Amino acid sequence: MEQPPTLELYNHFLSTLLPQLHKTHLIGRYVGSAALQNHLNPLTNCGCKVYSQNDEDGITFEILRRLGLQKGVFAEFGVGNGMENNTLALAAVGWSGFWVGAEDLGFNPNPKAAKKLNFHYQKEWISQSNIVNLYQRGLAQIERARCDLISLDLDGNDFYFVDELLRSGICPEIFIVEYNAKFIPPIRFKIEYNDQHRWTGDDYFGASLCSFFDLFEAHGYFLACCNVTGSNAFFVKNQYKKLFEDIPERIEKLYASPKYFLTGLDVGGHPTSVKAIETIFSTLNSGIETKLE
Repeated sequence: MEQPPTLELYNHFLSTLLPQLHKTHLIGRYVGSAALQNHLNPLTNCGCKVYSQNDEDGITFEILRRLGLQKGVFAEFGVGNGMENNTLALAAVGWSGFWVGAEDLGFNPNPKAAKKLNFHYQKEWISQSNIVNLYQRGLAQIERARCDLISLDLDGNDFYFVDELLRSGICPEIFIVEYNAKFIPPIRFKIEYNDQHRWTGDDYFGASLCSFFDLFEAHGYFLACCNVTGSNAFFVKNQYKKLFEDIPERIEKLYASPKYFLTGLDVGGHPTSVKAIETIFSTLNSGIETKLE
């Protein structure tokens, strides 16, 4: 049945206009993100997206460059389906590590069925009572002694999980934590601990930057950076502070306000594919060395 002329014209209009509007939207976000990266902290200006949600990958690599860490061990708690997180880019440069989360991964992390792995995934609900055990089990699976970098993004009890790890003597060189940027310095805020907490999309999640700052300072860490969208904060051991003399000292200058409209940033190249990620893990799991570091 032939379409009426008006409907045909309408469909043609949509098919030509919508792609152009989408392109304009992406250009606007790209320009906006570039402008907002003129932050007082030079580390924030290093932001770049590979597989992180925003610009965290670029900041991570710059911190590692300053520390002289070319290869290491990572752990990440809360990775969704594994297609977008803060440590997948580290696997791409040969880091070993493990993830813990409650979802099925969207890819096969061991496509060539290697007998021994440089990577392990534990599908399990994370709680304050099991996080240390999950950490120890993850290291045992890849036969490593400790982690150099830990990332947490669990939309809720993150403060309590970090506190449990630190009090148990788990002190990597770098922590990446999600903070609740609505609560600007000097506000100290954290949710009440709840084993079954699930984020409902409002402001009741996590902890403020100041609350995390106090916690990490008590365990020998300093705040090195917040990413441009105000999503993640990077804490580094005090022994490396001399390598960061160019960053501001005051938390008010390091804080990044919530700019979640930039989430995704649209500067990470083409859409993520399962095949590319499986290629990364296939390379990671070949030529395995399993000795303790």
